[in-house]
Amino acid sequence: MIETAKNVLQVEADAILALSDRLDHRFEKAVEMILACRGRVVITGMGKSGLICQKVAATMASTGTPALFLHPAEGIHGDLGMLMKGDVVIAVSNSGETEEITRILPVIKRMGLPLIAMTGNVGSALGRAGDVTLDISVKEEACPLGLAPTASTTATLALGDAMAVALLVQRGFRAEDFALFHPGGSLGKKLLLRVEDMMHAGDDVPLVGEQTLLKEALFEITSKKLGVTGVVDENGGLVGVFTDGDLRRCIESGFDILNQPISSIMSRNPKRILRGNLAAKALQRMEQHSITSLFVFEDDQSPVPVGIIHIHDLLKAGVA
Repeated sequence: MIETAKNVLQVEADAILALSDRLDHRFEKAVEMILACRGRVVITGMGKSGLICQKVAATMASTGTPALFLHPAEGIHGDLGMLMKGDVVIAVSNSGETEEITRILPVIKRMGLPLIAMTGNVGSALGRAGDVTLDISVKEEACPLGLAPTASTTATLALGDAMAVALLVQRGFRAEDFALFHPGGSLGKKLLLRVEDMMHAGDDVPLVGEQTLLKEALFEITSKKLGVTGVVDENGGLVGVFTDGDLRRCIESGFDILNQPISSIMSRNPKRILRGNLAAKALQRMEQHSITSLFVFEDDQSPVPVGIIHIHDLLKAGVA
């Protein structure tokens, strides 16, 4: 069983690598056709190819290229009404002679829609009809009977992903754009929530002056319940930070601290985060520096903090 599985993986990997060597100006033309599209990318295929088409359409739709799947059998019974001027059609058929596909080709041509053909037989009816034809042929299927679509569907999926990612890069699609299409679940929280959405602000921000005695600063730390206080100068600019961890280290060292000004024992150059940054970036920075909170600023030039964000806020929100 293990040897059979290894053989399947090897055959399918070889099929994908063979596609890589086959990429040329035709792939570039296909991507350019889609970039110039004023409508949607309509992807159609029958059977196993149809299932692959649905995945490629979903990937494109989530990465900045409006796309949908058209079932060709349903298409010849009315669903061709989904097509509209400005669309680009991607038709997939390994043989290139799938009846349901060939029957909708005349309508696509009559509407004047650009057609990208993906087929394992470039000389087929579909291959000849394409404004650009991409060769998805494979040396062999991973199925030992040579019957079940395996390597051919894997190769088609990989080429569809390659096209979607090439489009993403050409459009300059960003993580923030991706987040707009994925508002649900933990992924949406990581990509949509920003620092300003969950930071503590106003009177909830623990801050003391440079000359504040430590015993007074401790009240600020405990009352705000964040285990930290920022230290600000006379202009409100953040110059340091003191945490409950710093307090424990001072006590363990036997240092007489209660009557010391906070400025004498605070940590300088505290780590910062901007209010417009993604919450996930705040978490990454906390993990990088092994800290549990970050003071928040309006921009890189501002010395005055506008808030503070704690790792517990990120955990509660499901960002971590």
